[in-house]
Amino acid sequence: MIVSFTGFLFGFDSVVISGVNLPLKHFWNTSDWFHGTFIISISLWGTLVGALLGGYPTEALGRKPTLIIVGTMFLISGLGTALATRPEMFSFFRFIGGLSTGLGSIAAPTYISETASPKNRGKLGMLFQLNIVLGILMAFLSNYFFTGISENNDWRYMLGVLAIPASIYTVLLFSISESPRWLIVARNNTEKALAIMNSISSKNEVNNLLNSLKKEDLKNNRDSQRLFSGKYNRILILSLLMTFFNQFSGISFILFYAPEILEKAGFGTSESLLSSVSIGVVNLLFTIIGIYLIDKIGRKQLMYWGSVGYIISLSMTACSFYFSLSAIVTLIFILLFIISHAIGQGAVIWVFIAEIFPTKIRPYGQAWGSGLLNGFAALIALFGAVLINNYPSWLIFAFFAVLMVFQLLFTYFMMPETKGVSLEELESQIVTQPNYNT
Repeated sequence: MIVSFTGFLFGFDSVVISGVNLPLKHFWNTSDWFHGTFIISISLWGTLVGALLGGYPTEALGRKPTLIIVGTMFLISGLGTALATRPEMFSFFRFIGGLSTGLGSIAAPTYISETASPKNRGKLGMLFQLNIVLGILMAFLSNYFFTGISENNDWRYMLGVLAIPASIYTVLLFSISESPRWLIVARNNTEKALAIMNSISSKNEVNNLLNSLKKEDLKNNRDSQRLFSGKYNRILILSLLMTFFNQFSGISFILFYAPEILEKAGFGTSESLLSSVSIGVVNLLFTIIGIYLIDKIGRKQLMYWGSVGYIISLSMTACSFYFSLSAIVTLIFILLFIISHAIGQGAVIWVFIAEIFPTKIRPYGQAWGSGLLNGFAALIALFGAVLINNYPSWLIFAFFAVLMVFQLLFTYFMMPETKGVSLEELESQIVTQPNYNT
């Protein structure tokens, strides 16, 4: 629970920008390109850098120390952006927040997957996603309640409040133990690892772990620790396509630009902020449903449901904008999209990516997957500021709908099911089996 709270800070820091988007544009009178690059997407570029580099501290320092660094950086980012006097200063601290998000997206899912049992790994892995959507909801609520609190300075309160949960999170991290799999693989500290494993796992799980992570095996398989050695090409392709479809569903476009999209649908400014809260509420409720289902029906079935829901909801949203239907109707279709995401891609992605990479390379594999995810998200955020003002809304949503047809095909032909399988068994199955339609 403590480690999964990384997701709360992730979600809050990422989406709080939706409430300060237009106020900051007016406050500093910036161009669309500058605003999209240095105000909206700068955090995501930081997330990309943090994710790509996050495997190194996660592996060298350990999961726990890396998470403590993450909490400290979130605290600095929240205070720095709230006190910013220039757009350049604001961008610097938003970039710091992005770095912490990127590092956290490596260390937290890795830690959870390595300490959870196969039976409950999906549920516990989804705690990270649950906290992301809880953070998103709290960001929408915070933006709404801080609106009007101070003339021209509402945005400072919206951003600065992040320092409170970041402080609590950082203090709580000192109470957790280190990942036992990391202790064995990176430090050869079997005694300490066993003490932790015996308190959280069954005897069979402990024996399976020791058998698969023998010191002799690690010495004889140094080449397998190189992510791009060729041995893991299938996993790299799976994570590439999973992250691509996640972001090109339009989820980040909707979350980052929710108030602006809803204004184009016909809502007033205050109504659009309040309607954004409904997006956060629906996202949270159906993420909880996803947690209940992920270990019962599996990751692949949820992806089928989500893909079909994406295609229908995005197509209907495009039609709503094209035919100028009422704002309420458009909001309903957007909420259907959020439901599809919450029980589909949103439920599966962090669990799936953390599962499919072997322990020896998991932090680097997680960095690859998270780096791709945040890179695609940064592109969406960067070009979103331009697209939303230069192309009709219906065309943007229709484009996302077409891409989701390809996600449905990816799920059927390429995605393996990982439900109820130990990490060590998954390594054997996915790395050694050449076929995709598993």
